[in-house]
Amino acid sequence: MTAFSLDNFVKDIWYFAGLLSDIRDGGTKALSLAGEPIVLARDGNRIFALRDICPHRAVPLSAGCVKSGTIECPYHGWRFGLEDGQCKEIPALPADSNMKVSRIGVRNYPIRQTGPLVWIYLRSDPKDTSAPSIDPPAIQLPRDRATLDDGVELACHIDHAVIGLMDPAHGPYVHRQWWWRSETSIHEKAKAFEPRTRGFAMAAHTPSSNSFAYKLLGGKPVTEITFRLPSVRTEEITIGKRKVLSFTALTPLDENRTAIRQLFFTDHSTFRILSPLLGHFARIFLRQDSDMVDLQQQGLKHDPRLMLVEDADTQAKWYYALKKAWAKSNASDEAFVNPVKARILRWRS
Repeated sequence: MTAFSLDNFVKDIWYFAGLLSDIRDGGTKALSLAGEPIVLARDGNRIFALRDICPHRAVPLSAGCVKSGTIECPYHGWRFGLEDGQCKEIPALPADSNMKVSRIGVRNYPIRQTGPLVWIYLRSDPKDTSAPSIDPPAIQLPRDRATLDDGVELACHIDHAVIGLMDPAHGPYVHRQWWWRSETSIHEKAKAFEPRTRGFAMAAHTPSSNSFAYKLLGGKPVTEITFRLPSVRTEEITIGKRKVLSFTALTPLDENRTAIRQLFFTDHSTFRILSPLLGHFARIFLRQDSDMVDLQQQGLKHDPRLMLVEDADTQAKWYYALKKAWAKSNASDEAFVNPVKARILRWRS
């Protein structure tokens, strides 16, 4: 029996912030990350991230506009540099004012783009201005444009969302469908797992015989599923020379809300042709998970002691071990040691 521990969010690491295409050129987007209000602003093909609070009268900068490398507050027109958050102009000041405007600023956040994916770095020390020591996850996409894109907001702490994301046993119950799985199709499975950079992977394998959706792709699919701290799951399906990459990321909005975004990238023509149908299936899946999270909250409000069992919940145990090892590494400045060891996991689903 193992008690869940809703530790603080994983820090000093990159979180998925969205796609470059989410924001029009010259536009802004409000984002909450671990309770911190952030504005994403686009200037050309670059995205910038600043604290979404004007230090003058607390109006969200995301309600303003981008002008010549700055973001302008809609209340009094104060302008802040997108690169550094430094105040560049206060229109109300007379021409002979000796106020040192440059001493005013808003916090900026490291932000990085890998292809169409945008990542934002969450620091443990908000006063730290050094460059991040690690890069965002290196994910090879078969195409830069997503064929399918969907997301919902889950009413739970990110730990519960992550564990639900990697749970291999809930499918026949939460996602019970004629085209997917049912209770009668449950059988024992054995999968090989291996450590990966800041995570682990279910090594390349042939999908289970009761996974009907894979059969729509034709051929002989091989899939590898990888989890990376803090909260990214990818499934790479290879059919001959073609690939389908399922990218799922969880972003903590605050202690009780988590955004989940699922994207599919592919150079597989059949998948693109079937995308309206497959997209319908994917939307059903996400909303079934969301409904189960809502149901789960009815019990969690009583703060019960929860269980994790072998082997079906071993991935959840690995997640907590990874979080602990990452926090220890950051606190001690020692090299991160992945606690996951290669092994076979067996369960029924």
